[in-house]
Amino acid sequence: MTDPTVIVAGGGPVGLATALGLAQAGIDVTVVDRNDGVVSAPRAMAYLFFVHDGFERLGILDDFRTEGLHGDGINFTDWESGEHFHSALDAVADDVAHPYTLHLGQDQVSRIFTRRLQALPNVDLRYGLDVTEVTQDDDGVTITVDGPEGPQALRSSWLIGADGANSTVRKSAGLGFDGMTWPDRFVSTNITADLGSAGLRIANWRIDPVYGAILAKITDSDLWRYTFREPGELPEEGLEERIHAHFAVGMPGHVDYELVQYQPYRMHQRAAETFRVGRVILAGDAAHITNPVGGLGLTGGFLDSFVLTEALAAVIHGTVSEEILDEYSDKRRTVFLEIASPAATANKRMLFDPHPPEAKAQLLAGLRHMSTDREFRRTDLLQMLGLITPSLLKDKGVIR
Repeated sequence: MTDPTVIVAGGGPVGLATALGLAQAGIDVTVVDRNDGVVSAPRAMAYLFFVHDGFERLGILDDFRTEGLHGDGINFTDWESGEHFHSALDAVADDVAHPYTLHLGQDQVSRIFTRRLQALPNVDLRYGLDVTEVTQDDDGVTITVDGPEGPQALRSSWLIGADGANSTVRKSAGLGFDGMTWPDRFVSTNITADLGSAGLRIANWRIDPVYGAILAKITDSDLWRYTFREPGELPEEGLEERIHAHFAVGMPGHVDYELVQYQPYRMHQRAAETFRVGRVILAGDAAHITNPVGGLGLTGGFLDSFVLTEALAAVIHGTVSEEILDEYSDKRRTVFLEIASPAATANKRMLFDPHPPEAKAQLLAGLRHMSTDREFRRTDLLQMLGLITPSLLKDKGVIR
């Protein structure tokens, strides 16, 4: 393939979804990623009901449905009292096309996208290439990548930075990444355990300042994600021992388990000052990053991708002007700052912060109401649709 029209820096799910959408629009795309292949560390694993329409438009939803598990909502548990509250997604069954959550590991998602991309003649997937420099002019973008064969320059008309929170693309564009870093850290683990026998549903949020946790099933073979919080000042040395110490008390039903993988993560609430500088555009964690409670990080990245892919393809095909890319930046940044980040922050505080008795009683009363009042739950769930940015092309009258 000659010089691609678009280079996507970052071979995670957001970069791959963007590459697939552009390639399906007839655009030549090259994806470069610093890793040697798909990363298997325990990361995102739940995809909320309002992103499935976008997967369906990409023609990939059936693959996710086949390989993933279908979640029916979230089961909240108060560690102190043992009370349970189930927020079932059946409340929106008459409002949305796909009223369920899909559970599958981020690595599985990336592999599914990769299989689709490898079958397309206008896509070049290149692993083991680390972006070290970005320059642009009126006609295009040149990136320098370093890999096994040494430094080399790649040229394209457009560059999409989907290269994560430490994005070289964002830094090369001179963009700040304003916000805050939480003082604590999350410990994300994959375990095999029969947690169903302990009464767990497919997705569980446990409320407690010490033993608060997110426990969600990943596969039918009893692979589960168990994520908890620990003080950020603790050293990473000794982490595995601390995981087992936490499980000794916090493991539901004290069931036997095998620790398969674990990864500590610092948590942030940050956004770039803009998601577009000339011919360089940001998406996903390169543009904004949030703590993962509620699954709004990768979800938000996919919602970026769906809007950006359609808009950039229209620019490349000459249907609309480049100004639509500034609209992408402004609208997706506003959604993050005004909806996604505050919601994720509230979720984290609900699960892991200490609550005075009166506040705790109000919290549990609200969860009790949500679990028993279908219309109240429906209204609450439908508010999440505000995370979606509608097609920018409809605003221009390009599509109906």
